[in-house]
Amino acid sequence: MKGGCLHRLLVHKLCFGLVVLLTVPIVVLLLEGAPVLTIFSTTPGQLKVISQGFLQQQEQEHLGDDGATLAGSPGPASMSRSHKNCNYAKGKWIEDDKQPLYSGNECKQWLSKMWACRMMRRAHFSYENYRWQPHGCEMPEFTGPNFLKRMRNRTLAFVGDSLGRQQFQSMMCIATGGKYSPEVEDVGWKYGLVKAPGALRPDGWAYRFPSTNTTILFYWSATLSELEPLNTEDTVTRYALHLDRPVTFLKKYLNYFDVLVLNTGHHWNRGKFNGNHWELHADGKPVGNGSRLADLTRAKNLTLHSIARWMDSELARHPKMKVFLRTISPRHFVNGDWNTGGTCGNTIPLSNGSEVLQDHSIDIPAENAVKGTRVKLLDITAISKLRDEGHISNSSFKKASTGINDCLHWCLPGIPDMWNELLFVQI
Repeated sequence: MKGGCLHRLLVHKLCFGLVVLLTVPIVVLLLEGAPVLTIFSTTPGQLKVISQGFLQQQEQEHLGDDGATLAGSPGPASMSRSHKNCNYAKGKWIEDDKQPLYSGNECKQWLSKMWACRMMRRAHFSYENYRWQPHGCEMPEFTGPNFLKRMRNRTLAFVGDSLGRQQFQSMMCIATGGKYSPEVEDVGWKYGLVKAPGALRPDGWAYRFPSTNTTILFYWSATLSELEPLNTEDTVTRYALHLDRPVTFLKKYLNYFDVLVLNTGHHWNRGKFNGNHWELHADGKPVGNGSRLADLTRAKNLTLHSIARWMDSELARHPKMKVFLRTISPRHFVNGDWNTGGTCGNTIPLSNGSEVLQDHSIDIPAENAVKGTRVKLLDITAISKLRDEGHISNSSFKKASTGINDCLHWCLPGIPDMWNELLFVQI
């Protein structure tokens, strides 16, 4: 049954018992340390949880007071963080004259101008000449042809925010070697990725490489949550953001994907929620101001756990598919935020060190979310945190004219290329 043990879960354990009656869709979930739940499904896509106070109980038991982590000790390193016993997030940045993997001047077909620092007024590009070397791990040569060969007859999907879009554009540049590639087909229409009337851009892009029948796509979903219009007849539409329901695009097109990379994080603030007219919902109901889930950190944690467990239930039916939750990309604003004069003017690589030695991710909510699931963690946070010189900073003409520094997004070529190399070695 779609969504098996997912939509209302804040637990960090898997279901240990599962009973399905085919004539009446009833599922009994036995959760370690949790009450027995009976879930009735009127349709395959709708779940109703019958449990008095379950959401509140699990929220209190498994979310810490600071909302950032789950209660309890981290425990042993999760298998979701490694592949063949290798922790790719533990290692060192080293100089490499073979970097970058493509030219920022040439990859104009796929690279947005706002991220192409080679086409800006930036003068320092030493950040391009490093690669990540995990401790004690073999790293196969990462090239466009090698990637396409490995992904023959397969589809790679990125679903997330603008940092996910950066990773998508990085992969397109790597796959084509940064060269103009007229043979690559635009297949966005197959996934409903067409520009709506009056829209600035479509909700995503999808491209197919005919030589290997490889498709790479991106879908924009800043929170990975389902958005439901509440008042379509009003001038300004408000949306119910369902914390415990995955974005509709995933439910519709998941069967077409072989590798999926999810990310969310930087839109979980009141400014973004108010600007987009998003209203928190859980269990099909609005989240009240007095609820613990009204705290956006806790709300994000619920979404991470919900999406990981929904994906785990889907992986039971798609055992060959690989799903990754990418950890959050770090910001490097100093002396303020993006709108209060914050900057990131360092141009010297590795000024804050070059090595990551800890066994666990510093993105604790993401690491906890995938525990006990078949979803893998693509851990890039600590690695990227060492590379503050790789941000766009004040290079963008548009941003510079307003006095705003971009210390969130990265120059391309740049740090997101490494994210894709770590993805490549695990698929």
